[in-house]
Amino acid sequence: MTGSPSDLPRFSELMPLVVEALEALGGSASIDELNEWVADKLALSEAQLEITYPKSGDYVFRDRVSWARSYLKQAGYVDNSQRGVWALTPQGRQATLADIAAVPKHVVTAYNRRKAQEAPGLEDAVAEDRDWKEQLLEHLGQMAPDTFERLCQRILREKGFTKVEVTGRGGDGGIDGQGVLRINLLSFQVIFQAKRWKGSVGASVVRDFRGAMVGRADKGLIMTTARFTTEASREATRDGAPAIDLVDGEDFCELLKEIRLGVRVKMVEEVEVSASDLADI
Repeated sequence: MTGSPSDLPRFSELMPLVVEALEALGGSASIDELNEWVADKLALSEAQLEITYPKSGDYVFRDRVSWARSYLKQAGYVDNSQRGVWALTPQGRQATLADIAAVPKHVVTAYNRRKAQEAPGLEDAVAEDRDWKEQLLEHLGQMAPDTFERLCQRILREKGFTKVEVTGRGGDGGIDGQGVLRINLLSFQVIFQAKRWKGSVGASVVRDFRGAMVGRADKGLIMTTARFTTEASREATRDGAPAIDLVDGEDFCELLKEIRLGVRVKMVEEVEVSASDLADI
């Protein structure tokens, strides 16, 4: 891959664009919508979007937009839902360019202050979400292919699919299984592909899978531990072709967290004294 990380803006330079993107998109947006808007605003080429870090192989642009979102969240300018939708807060709507430019310094200052008090720092909170996903993806990457297919089967069942079967049809456009999803009064026949990969999944995989789907199912789903290239994401929703739903590594981790499979979530109890309530007794 040509190009290097230094060819792309730093995360601090992307923060005002993330805020601008959310404003332009009506105050909220998905991660993919944010990435696409910022990339278009910067007129980044396909080659620039595909630049990866030499060691981890992560896409530099997506990673830096992720850090921009995280720092803005720590500043209280944006927030996100469990479904991965990011939104501007009232404070974020009023933030000036100077306010946004000062965010990294404020986060680091707060981190150093908390570190001196031997308490969790803000940078720890920013990185926490990334750490558990990286660990989980590492474990998933060590699974045998058939085990990963059964894991996808389990996830689909947990999410309401019925008659979920792993078929493992080799050389059949990548079809690994099928199931039925019922929504209200309607039922949809769905075929899925399970890719326990590292690196990226390209547009050709999506095209081949779509070809295998035609005439066999109403919907298609590709689930992977890897990432989808920008071209693959565009191919999945190309005009005039049946849409293919994509679940990348981060989405896969969120699904496991949601159904509490392979992930434990600790709830911390916080107790506050409200003396005014006692006064009314």
